[in-house]
Amino acid sequence: MKEYLNLTNENIEKEHLCCAIGDPKHQIGVENKRKWLKNKFADGHVFRKLNDRGKTFIEYEPLETAWVPITGENYIYIYCLWVAGSFKGKGIGKDLLNYAIADAKSKNKSGLCVLSSKKKKPFLSEKSFFEHYGFKVVDTIGDYELLALPFDSAKTPKFNETARKMSINEKEFTIYYSNECPYVEYEVSELSEYANTQKIKINFIKIDTLEKAKNAPCVFNNWANFYKGKFISNTILNANALAKLLEKEEK
Repeated sequence: MKEYLNLTNENIEKEHLCCAIGDPKHQIGVENKRKWLKNKFADGHVFRKLNDRGKTFIEYEPLETAWVPITGENYIYIYCLWVAGSFKGKGIGKDLLNYAIADAKSKNKSGLCVLSSKKKKPFLSEKSFFEHYGFKVVDTIGDYELLALPFDSAKTPKFNETARKMSINEKEFTIYYSNECPYVEYEVSELSEYANTQKIKINFIKIDTLEKAKNAPCVFNNWANFYKGKFISNTILNANALAKLLEKEEK
């Protein structure tokens, strides 16, 4: 029988965070994620996972306090639903999503929403999975889509106008990031070192407040890449990936 648990202030120090299990290079990021979660629990943030050592969890909170440039009243925003490796195909994703749906209904919410895309992109929820449970596209920016599952006639969420810009004034490679993901801290360090070695400039802009998140100049979940003033992707980069991306963009 599958057993699940929710992270709380009482158990968060002893429970592993599923994204970065036991990887030494990401432990600073894991600790920053713990701090981020502790601050977010007061907002009604939920991190529910399988009580096993695997990458199996869902993470969500009220949209009003979610660190994304999306606006809506009385909705829940799903940051991430991840079931990886040998845990796939066992109904865990279904269990986690059904829990979130039931939780939202018990709190008299008007529905749930999640960021996805027309075609599968890294670090974003798979559209077809959510469509199976009744989620529908309610807003789009380019290839990115906002899916929602409404429970009542309340107005569905939408991307903020700032997110529709998908551009910034800075021409240097620029990365927006937050500690919502435990992987980002190591990659910021690696990319900083790479930039120094290669004599290139990278601007790092940390999203560390709700106001910054709601006013992000692009679709944003925890990472966004810009180059020559234009949004490039939401993919978390390491040094090799950045080098390939720059090579591609210069062609």
